[in-house]
Amino acid sequence: QGENLLYCFEAAPAQPALTQVTQCWTEGSTRGLAAVPRLALDVMACEVLRILQLTDTALVPVSYLVPRKSVQDFHEDLFPDCAGMLPATGAQAWWAGDSQQQVGRVSLHPARRPTETFTSPVIACTQLQAANTGNTGPTDADRSGSGYSSPSSLASPGSAATSLSASTGPSSGFASSPSQKSLQCILGPSSRFRHAQGRVLHRDTHLTNLRGLSLTTPGECDGFCANHQRVALPLLSAGGQIAVLELSKPGRLPDTAVPTIQNGAAVADLSWDPFDPRRLAVAGEDAKIRLWRIPEGGLRETLQEPEAVLRGHTEKIYSIRFHPVASDLLVSSSYDMTVRIWELSAGREALCLRGHTDQIFSLAWSPDGKKLATVSKDGQLRLYEPRCSPKPEQEGPGPEGGRGARLVWVCGGDYLLVSGFDSRSERRILLYRAQALPNGPLSVLGLDVAPSTLLPFYDEDTGVVFLTGKGDTRVFLYEVTPEPPYFLECNSFTSNEPHKGFVFLPKTACEVREVEFA
Repeated sequence: QGENLLYCFEAAPAQPALTQVTQCWTEGSTRGLAAVPRLALDVMACEVLRILQLTDTALVPVSYLVPRKSVQDFHEDLFPDCAGMLPATGAQAWWAGDSQQQVGRVSLHPARRPTETFTSPVIACTQLQAANTGNTGPTDADRSGSGYSSPSSLASPGSAATSLSASTGPSSGFASSPSQKSLQCILGPSSRFRHAQGRVLHRDTHLTNLRGLSLTTPGECDGFCANHQRVALPLLSAGGQIAVLELSKPGRLPDTAVPTIQNGAAVADLSWDPFDPRRLAVAGEDAKIRLWRIPEGGLRETLQEPEAVLRGHTEKIYSIRFHPVASDLLVSSSYDMTVRIWELSAGREALCLRGHTDQIFSLAWSPDGKKLATVSKDGQLRLYEPRCSPKPEQEGPGPEGGRGARLVWVCGGDYLLVSGFDSRSERRILLYRAQALPNGPLSVLGLDVAPSTLLPFYDEDTGVVFLTGKGDTRVFLYEVTPEPPYFLECNSFTSNEPHKGFVFLPKTACEVREVEFA
């Protein structure tokens, strides 16, 4: 009550038990709701539900329609027999123990309706005229330019039902008055990927018998990293050892020790060069960045000498990120509250970005590589344009809590998505317009209460962001759009065991013939 948003969910006995179908915006605030009996529905117009909304000044009908190619036929799958108007028993018979407790069911087919149908002086049970029918929400033509889909399907994959739409107006049996002509039920968009299903691939593709993994990497680190050829895993052994495994050789690892990289210091973060699959950058707790080159075909013996060592930070390094466009460029953040950009070909520091007053939780290059965004413990988001100035171009309010945060660029680099906590430790995601950070977030969505920071992974091709935390078993999926409501929920994925780390492979690793997109 008091809201102007109606949610419609499909309930199912299997997971996901609840699937959102539509969001219906109404012009007036809701003071009460009532469902019209099914016998009053216009079944030949594929009306499956009618709601009466009581506002401060009006009683507004909301009609839900399932579009079908033909409205000349009765659709049995949409309209099973429903309870009729004749009682199953009387009061005295019920007290006497009459077991006939089911009201007789009647057909909704107009030709098979009982003689006495449901009637009401308020609700006209009439056919919808062609001129009055139609979805008052956005048409397919209206939506085609936005790139986002229309309302979600009424049922899960495999169901006979199709998409569901809601409308208001004469089609619900009410005569419209001049004051009601502007009333429309605007459908909120739903994700094209709402039925995406995450599944664990066959065990033949797994790497098993992993031993001695380091589970103490900082929260700013994803825990490990992978490219399309190999995966690098920090180990618990002294000296910052890193196992490098070939993805082309799945199966059970031997019980004996495997060749490793001897980093010489505990691993704080690590990242593969996107333009050189054999180069691995490793940030150590000794404030140094080491560059390692993996031999063709993978590690066959222990590596002890890095290709290069980058020195400049004065305290432990938080995270490192390669430039998405230019080769031989790397950025790093440190406990010394600086962000440094390195030219790897020259082995030197090219620029030091300043302006932070507390721990830097996360940093990310824009997709075009022109800008760099950071989020820090001082509750601020900062946007830099390194080629113009070492000082922040913009600053804006970040997540309230100081427990951790991550950020990623979305929607073509025009927006920033930040995951963090509020003051009550609820995990939430926030969406910002990159050119208007001082204005604060456009949208904030609370997810759950958990101790670990959500790690966001964004697929720029589909606009879907994947979110999970270390120790979680659930992966949240949302399609991110530049228009309200900004976050469109998709099916989440739940694993049998908690995640110790989580990374995404390049899109080139996807099996496109099976419509795998991440």
